[in-house]
Amino acid sequence: MTLDELRRQAVARTLFAPTTLPRALARLGFVQADPIRAPARAQDLMLRHRVTGYRAGDLERRYAPLGVEEDFFVNYGFVTQPLQALMHPRVGATAPAQGPRNWPASRRRRAELLLAFVRERGEAHPREVDAHFDHGKVKNYWGGTSNATTHLLDAMHYVGMLRVARRDGGIRVYAPHEHGAAPESAGERRARLDAMVDVVLALYAPLPRASLQYWVRRLRYAAPQWQGELTVAIGRARERLAHERIDGVDWYWLAADATRAARGAERGAGERRDEVRLLAPFDPVVQDRTRFELLWGWTYRFEAYTPVAKRKLGYYALPLLWRDRVIGWANVARREGGALDVALGYVGPGSRPPRDPVFRRELDAEIERMRTFLGP
Repeated sequence: MTLDELRRQAVARTLFAPTTLPRALARLGFVQADPIRAPARAQDLMLRHRVTGYRAGDLERRYAPLGVEEDFFVNYGFVTQPLQALMHPRVGATAPAQGPRNWPASRRRRAELLLAFVRERGEAHPREVDAHFDHGKVKNYWGGTSNATTHLLDAMHYVGMLRVARRDGGIRVYAPHEHGAAPESAGERRARLDAMVDVVLALYAPLPRASLQYWVRRLRYAAPQWQGELTVAIGRARERLAHERIDGVDWYWLAADATRAARGAERGAGERRDEVRLLAPFDPVVQDRTRFELLWGWTYRFEAYTPVAKRKLGYYALPLLWRDRVIGWANVARREGGALDVALGYVGPGSRPPRDPVFRRELDAEIERMRTFLGP
């Protein structure tokens, strides 16, 4: 195994041939969400590469019958129902990654009243809940203030008492939710954790050792009730995964998935090798920044929350994938009438684009696909 082969595996494993939206979601298991639209939400930017004919907003428009749920996995996003079943019930959890703890009696009473309110209506908008229960203001996770009822709705969603039934103008509308029983044995807990690790590997492998540990530890968001078992889960993963030391770095991946990806890459080399893709900042191909630097030799940073004066790539720079190399980035903005402004940056000698005329042709094709995806 060489670094070039790892690069090809990293691209082929997750950039599978476009399929239907339900099949793509089932294969991915998890799609990270982000509310910024520059030029579209991250979940849409990721799915457009994996779903035939996908248009911005299709996931939200088709959410109800798709069999997916909004929830925390390693980040917040959309999970399949089988994956969600592995994570719940989150017994006693109060907020992402805070771990299991008992809710104060007063909070339990408020949650029970709020749940009864939602059950009576079938689903409820936070505005309706706040109008009925005025609990004042509380400090939120980011240090600001928010309505206490909204804060409680978030917590009830996280622990599994509520689910997101749909969105109304981007606002979560909640419905009652129930989960199956907790695992009865240590063996079942281990099996659930290992299955979640496999979802992580299917998304982000091949992973260097440091990244494997990082992502498995982020399962504290998915299953805070078992975060004390994650160190042992890392050890099990290292024992059962395929691995190899390359250029002084230990790499890990799912052997069966790597074999399928390699075969798929061989079958599709002639038709897919010359593609240009503009990727979301959270796309599985580029999500792990440690892996990114090892595979592509430069530093990519998401700068939406970086002060303007300190930005080097741009507010929402999309990594630019050419064949199996990330060679630069693009900032895309939509003008009135549907035309796109695309500002490109490149790494490497002279920071210039490849001279290959095929690259220019494929870049133009990708920009046209982006325009179609964004719609009028």
